[in-house]
Amino acid sequence: MAVDRDHIEKTRREVLRWRILQTLNIGRPFAVSEDTLMQAVSGPDMPLTQHDLRREIEYLELRELVNVQGRGKQPQWDCKLTRTGVDIAEYEVECEPGIARPPMYW
Repeated sequence: MAVDRDHIEKTRREVLRWRILQTLNIGRPFAVSEDTLMQAVSGPDMPLTQHDLRREIEYLELRELVNVQGRGKQPQWDCKLTRTGVDIAEYEVECEPGIARPPMYW
């Protein structure tokens, strides 16, 4: 059976978005640097480039879940969760498709 490459990439992006949200939630109330995010969310199961990370940060920004600081002014971006981003990360509101938030088990 052939593996559906598009499905694997979609799942990978959605898991990466969830990892970003979780890392930013742990870093609250401070902004988290792009380097710290890269170290926290990448690994053998999730090899990343800076382009991959920024693409998903921008996706989350368009959904108004994160704020990006330093774009265009400095080489590194810093990110913070918005109020809605905190609510998604803490299971306070429904999560629309596009983010692989696991089901709440408690």
